[in-house]
Amino acid sequence: MPNEIIKDDEIVIQLIDVSKQYGDNVVVDNMNIYFKRGEFLTILGPSGCGKTTTLRMIAGFEMPTSGRIIMNGKDITNLPPYKRPLNTVFQRYALFPHLDVYDNIAFGLKLAKIEYVDKDGKTKERKYTKKEINEKVRAALKMVDLEEFEWRDVTTLSGGQQQRVAIARAIVNEPKVLLLDEPLGALDLKMRKEMQLELKEMHRKLGITFIYVTHDQEEALTMSDKVVVMNDGVIQQIGEPEKIYNEPKNAFVADFIGESNIYSGTIVSDKEVKFLNHIFECVDVFPKNELVDVVVRPEDVTLVQEDEGMIKGKIVSRVFKGIFYQYVLMVGKNEVEAQTIKEYQIGDTMGISFIPDAIHIMKKEYTSNVYDGFINKNNNVEFAGGEFECDVTTLIPNSTLDSEGYLIDPNGKKYDLTDASVKVEVGLKDIEIIDNEEDGAVSGQIISLIYKGDHYQIIIRTSDYEDFVVDTEWTWNEFDKVSVNIPKDKIKITLKGEPKQYEVD
Repeated sequence: MPNEIIKDDEIVIQLIDVSKQYGDNVVVDNMNIYFKRGEFLTILGPSGCGKTTTLRMIAGFEMPTSGRIIMNGKDITNLPPYKRPLNTVFQRYALFPHLDVYDNIAFGLKLAKIEYVDKDGKTKERKYTKKEINEKVRAALKMVDLEEFEWRDVTTLSGGQQQRVAIARAIVNEPKVLLLDEPLGALDLKMRKEMQLELKEMHRKLGITFIYVTHDQEEALTMSDKVVVMNDGVIQQIGEPEKIYNEPKNAFVADFIGESNIYSGTIVSDKEVKFLNHIFECVDVFPKNELVDVVVRPEDVTLVQEDEGMIKGKIVSRVFKGIFYQYVLMVGKNEVEAQTIKEYQIGDTMGISFIPDAIHIMKKEYTSNVYDGFINKNNNVEFAGGEFECDVTTLIPNSTLDSEGYLIDPNGKKYDLTDASVKVEVGLKDIEIIDNEEDGAVSGQIISLIYKGDHYQIIIRTSDYEDFVVDTEWTWNEFDKVSVNIPKDKIKITLKGEPKQYEVD
């Protein structure tokens, strides 16, 4: 059942079951979210995750493929951008080079019309007067600290000053919501940090809703009241910056927000988890024997003398970060990253300890690859856009293949499995990645890569938008174009339906 409009005066915008597709590519997938009045909310995620598309749908520059956009309780899904009480600030400022600062800011006001009630009580429209425009422009200039710049040529301004002009132009119309699409992306690091503080102060003064899009994690954590983490068109987690950082919901969020140690673990008993070949006390409750992902932030790793820790590790890397040292220790085949103000030497063997609160347990997102497939005339299985050799005799117990390719069961019954529907399951460690697109059974592009202590978890997406999730010790790069092979004995197939329907008389 679709979600309904939330009746709450504090909610200014609500997206209900909103999706956006370009052909077969789902860019935003069934998004449900609301934005509160006066909130500074950041949509955070990697390139291509759907965050800018979401913003453009709110602004009216893109129409949803499905779903509704509600503003102040009214459906604005099909309303054109100029009729929405919001404004957008882009990464490219889109200033008019032939106009000075004042006229850039005043441009929208000169075109706008406002309603008024005449002496007969009739509602009519009029344009702003010159006096009204002047007052509004000067107020906007004051807000962005550019009072003395009104007659300056915009082409003579620095990047930060041009950004302020773009913001002034957006707020001069007094929108209820300000949309900001990576507005600081074109600035250098120092200017970007200064503008972060200025934007936060502007938000405080204006008191309106800011919806901010960025791929910069530090920017999101620094500026936001609330953060929405997106990946692959889907919201991964929504929460306050501190909660997102300290309690990530999955491995993607943990890896994307800050630095993390991520490991595969197993729950051994109530509030006990095994990883790094050791049983640690934790605070999260999961069923016994459940496979989980374990996250420990580097600043929560305690280094002590060799005989005082829970486990031991050897320092293989040391980097001075100004206020702390960052170490990488090897514990067996696993890396452990630690941050501390204490100085140790490469080659030192250290004790390593974690307090229970520092160990965050998450449900493992992937345990195997599962696909719908079918058996072709060659008794191979086709799935995810590729053809793979398989052992069809596993579909009917104790069966054999005859010389014509028919399956024969122990009672001598013959089966033709051509076009038989099957469930296909492949382990995460059972897929071979090949760097040549032409050499594997099916090709694709690496869209995600997460390091998990002693291996990488990689997602390869095909042109048909099928995914292969692979655990591998080999290093690859995001966006590499590769192909995959799967050994015949690593493909588990299960027949859908009853074998009887494939009997041959």
